[in-house]
Amino acid sequence: MPSIFSYESAEVDWCENNFERSAIIAEYYNTVNGTTLFSLLLFTPLSVHSLVLEGACMGNIFCASGNSWDLLVTGIFSMYFHMTLSYVGQLLDELSILWALAVAYSFWYPKVYFPRFIKSRKHFFWLCGVTTVISTLMSFVKPAFNAYALNCIAFHMLYLTWCELKKCKDKRVHRMAAVMVLWWVLAISSWLSDRWLCGLWQAVSFPYLHSFWHVLIAMALLYFCPLVIYFDVSYEMPSFKPMLKYWPSDSWPVVVPYITLEGPHKQC
Repeated sequence: MPSIFSYESAEVDWCENNFERSAIIAEYYNTVNGTTLFSLLLFTPLSVHSLVLEGACMGNIFCASGNSWDLLVTGIFSMYFHMTLSYVGQLLDELSILWALAVAYSFWYPKVYFPRFIKSRKHFFWLCGVTTVISTLMSFVKPAFNAYALNCIAFHMLYLTWCELKKCKDKRVHRMAAVMVLWWVLAISSWLSDRWLCGLWQAVSFPYLHSFWHVLIAMALLYFCPLVIYFDVSYEMPSFKPMLKYWPSDSWPVVVPYITLEGPHKQC
């Protein structure tokens, strides 16, 4: 029986040919593009810099910093998994994503959407923690299904975004949400195409769509994170008015969105 740390001991093998460009890296392009999460990490402080400058909502700053470290760990484990295709690498990659999502839900999930039996954020922390522990244990049952389950969480995130957009009249917010959805559609299309149409892509000598997934989902997150912060400020700091801006300029084809705060302003 091969070791769970052995190369190619994972239940999942992506479409890219193994050891084609390196004797020690199983999936070269998937491994290299795992560094996209590192690049995203570098831009994360831009999304929350205004909250730091205002000296407000330090709990959210702590959460943003924590999620930055989550992305860092996820990026490292993603690189390790694609480099080795080991069973341990697969679980580390998937479970790091699961726990990063759990942290994000625990801190950022709006209270208005709490289940009726949840009375406080502390109770919601416990609910997220118990759910995540159970999900972690279940992930060992059939690891090949883990990635599908994690991707399904995106539908709940999109639903919450849609609910918030119905209450928001800022056209810039709606436009950024549309761009975020576009990046996500391209990302999930690349992921599914690599998974289900591998024979086709190998026939045309282009089995690299999973590496595109890394880049595209990182771009979707780059737009989604400021959206979450925008809505969170509206709930948690109602005396401030969040404003969406883009670095380096609105006119650039590729930009980094971030949040600034106006206020405090008087409530009607």
